[in-house]
Amino acid sequence: MATIRNLKIKTAACKRIVKELHSYEKEVEREAAKTADMKEKGADPYDLKQQENVLAESRMMIPDCRKRLKSSLADLKGILAELEEANQKEGPEVTEAESTVVDVEKLFETAES
Repeated sequence: MATIRNLKIKTAACKRIVKELHSYEKEVEREAAKTADMKEKGADPYDLKQQENVLAESRMMIPDCRKRLKSSLADLKGILAELEEANQKEGPEVTEAESTVVDVEKLFETAES
């Protein structure tokens, strides 16, 4: 049985994962710039290798985050569908959840382009 409380939880989870995804994307940009700068300056090979490992770890987090976001989006859509079947499809929580679904779907569309 879907409840408004579950809807709020799933909506917040989607929003949190979107923030996390943006954070990892920014981190990859930052670390890539730092790695390139270290290569230009001819940094110690050990330090450069460590920096490349940091960059690789950051890059690995993005697909994981996208996978968790897809799963969370599916859960949110499922709860919205259950609420619609129970004729509870009104209120600010539902509106917020629907706008979150639209935002996340736009994010996936731009990522695939």
